[in-house]
Amino acid sequence: MTAFFAAAFFAIAQLPAQQPAAPPPHEHEPEPAPTNLKVLPKTFTGEQVHKIMHGWAAALGTHCDTCHTADPNHLGPNGRPRLKFADDSKPEKAQARIMYTMTEEINNNYLKKIAAAAGPDEKEKPKPVTCGTCHRGHVKPEAYIPPPEALHEH
Repeated sequence: MTAFFAAAFFAIAQLPAQQPAAPPPHEHEPEPAPTNLKVLPKTFTGEQVHKIMHGWAAALGTHCDTCHTADPNHLGPNGRPRLKFADDSKPEKAQARIMYTMTEEINNNYLKKIAAAAGPDEKEKPKPVTCGTCHRGHVKPEAYIPPPEALHEH
């Protein structure tokens, strides 16, 4: 009988270790259709707006709750309040709309003219202005101060 248990134990010990089942891939809930677009095209999907907003947040080194108010009556799966994306009560959201309009105006009304004047030379064409052009990861961008030696050059 002991030989039987020893043989069974030896056989089990020789089996390859089973890997734990991989967790299912994180499934992202589809983003709801936006309901309060004022400067972005109204035809944008929730996914398109979500991607743009994450880009803006990264360029400003911030999070969604900088512009969007929390709804304490609706908790998300993480236990934190969901955000009310259509709400316009935070002044930061109005500022973001103004800043987006400004960058679009710079790109479309000024940089396109510079690009057209540069002709076919791609090296001379300016890159589009984005939130990160000025903000560089800060909600309130630091002022540029030229080095003292640059102020004395003629």
